[in-house]
Amino acid sequence: MSDETKVTQEYGGEQIQVLEGLEAVRKRPGMYIGSTSASGLHHLVYEIVDNSIDEALAGYCKHITVTINPGNSVTVTDDGRGIPVDIQPQTGKPALEVVFTVLHAGGKFGGGGYKVSGGLHGVGASVVNALSEWLTARVYKNGNIYEMKFARGQITQEMKIVGKTDKTGTEVTFQPDPEMFDEVIYSYETLHERMREEAFLNAGLSITITDAREEEVQTETMCYEGGIREFVEFTNKKKTVIHTDIIYMSGSKDDASAEIAIQYNDNYNETIQSFANDVRTPEGGMHETGFKTALTRVLNAYGAKVGIIKGDDKVSGEDCREGISAVISVKLTDAQFEGQTKAKLGNAYIRTLVEQIMGEQLASYFEEHPATAKVILEKAMMANRAREAARRTRDNARRKTGLESGGMPDKLQDCNEKDPALCELYIVEGDSAAGSAIQGRDSRFQAILAMWGKMLNVEKARADKIYGNDKLSPLIIALGGGIGEDFNLEKLRYHKIIIMSDADVDGAHIRTLLLTFFFRYMRPLIENGFVYSAVPPLYKLKRGKTERVAYSDEERDLVSAELRGETGAKVEISRFKGLGEMDAVELWDTTMDPEKRTLRRITLEDARKADEIFTVLMGEQVEPRKEWIERNAKYAINIDI
Repeated sequence: MSDETKVTQEYGGEQIQVLEGLEAVRKRPGMYIGSTSASGLHHLVYEIVDNSIDEALAGYCKHITVTINPGNSVTVTDDGRGIPVDIQPQTGKPALEVVFTVLHAGGKFGGGGYKVSGGLHGVGASVVNALSEWLTARVYKNGNIYEMKFARGQITQEMKIVGKTDKTGTEVTFQPDPEMFDEVIYSYETLHERMREEAFLNAGLSITITDAREEEVQTETMCYEGGIREFVEFTNKKKTVIHTDIIYMSGSKDDASAEIAIQYNDNYNETIQSFANDVRTPEGGMHETGFKTALTRVLNAYGAKVGIIKGDDKVSGEDCREGISAVISVKLTDAQFEGQTKAKLGNAYIRTLVEQIMGEQLASYFEEHPATAKVILEKAMMANRAREAARRTRDNARRKTGLESGGMPDKLQDCNEKDPALCELYIVEGDSAAGSAIQGRDSRFQAILAMWGKMLNVEKARADKIYGNDKLSPLIIALGGGIGEDFNLEKLRYHKIIIMSDADVDGAHIRTLLLTFFFRYMRPLIENGFVYSAVPPLYKLKRGKTERVAYSDEERDLVSAELRGETGAKVEISRFKGLGEMDAVELWDTTMDPEKRTLRRITLEDARKADEIFTVLMGEQVEPRKEWIERNAKYAINIDI
């Protein structure tokens, strides 16, 4: 390691390098935190925590605390070296001020502050400051407590010493700016899951998460000495594993390192969670590519060697990953992410490193643990046979149902528009509601597909059972993009796919089954934001000839008060029993008119969480499902992934 890249023991102002100013953040917040929705709101916390994690990666931080305070501000503390408070040479200002007021200022650009960092762009602290109604930073360093205050990125209190201390570290408290965000209420569960993830990725690091907003304070301290081994164990805890040991591999070259942990379960789906410098990379990248390539190569080579795979037979990458739970964590000095939200890792050499580690260590593991190797290989071979059966079934289904000829299913009332970007497909529960939807729709761009009866639970079925299924086949044909490894987004016939089911338990069940199908076999639909849930009204309110609808109990009360007015006239309130009892005009006005309707976009902000929910609700194990339903019963009508 050269002197230029060496991490300095002293973390001072000369390690903070300034690249540019801060003015654009409040104008275009989405460029820096992804969005101004709930995900962007929580991203503020992650940015500050990432800075503390960087101190842990550098070997200086052992404990991080995250507290949601009454009033919804958040405090993040660590016991690291503390943000520098001396004068930063380029600006002549205290480094603490520079870190919080200048975009692209940080110890991560070759100044020697950090060898490995998740906060690549150095925008975290300054962006959080710019998007906070107020922010207070305290640094415990040099025997002093230094404090500085800001409001919407502007300094309201210059840095000053406010006390003495014998500890080191940083404490940041901020209140997200309601002018910047759609909502400013933090989810304890969301933050808790992210902090648990960070604790798994940093073996031995202690992270405490606390929600102090209610009288009964929630708090948990997480520390996992087993690191990503325990992460895989946690991921599989509601699944049935096919081998008890967790396969762990690790290695390094120059300034880059990688660790991988895998364990197989009896499900048909793969769960691969990848990280670079502790930042989740939901779109994968070079580290995932190296992992997949090596896994397929090693399994085929071992299978051929022991005679399970004969001749030219091979198992595909998809076969090899069926039922796998894997965590891939890489650390590197010059991480190249796509965008500030760091969705994909682009460093080509990390692919070679992961592939090399996997190639050598997994092959050795199989030699030393032939029983585990055999059970994994047999699962891959079964997946291979099922895939071939699915191909034959698919070909038969194409001939029988018109998949190949372009014939559309009887249950589909198509629209006139041919540009997929302008077309909407409403998937409607029941013939009665579908009839109203067909009469009430705008046939220029809205298509209707009626669903009836109980759908196949795809969580418990392989692809060969899905083609030809009388409930799913019409949907597959109507969408036009295929399924599984054959899915092609370019052939999709609609770019808005809207699930319209009743606002009751049965409707939620149908919606969950459909989402499970999309999640498992047409995931790009969700990843690209093409799947929505319609939000039909719950109540009809009537006073004389005036009629209104309400979508929630709160809105019902507000509308009722408006209709009563000062006269206190009687208002008739009735609850819609289902979509089927609405006439065509009501359905159009409340649920289908683009000018008036409410749609919830289905997202995969947390694929692991979605995977866990689908597994619990649709998997083989009864106890986890029973526990989940009992815990969430009161929220059943409003559950959305």
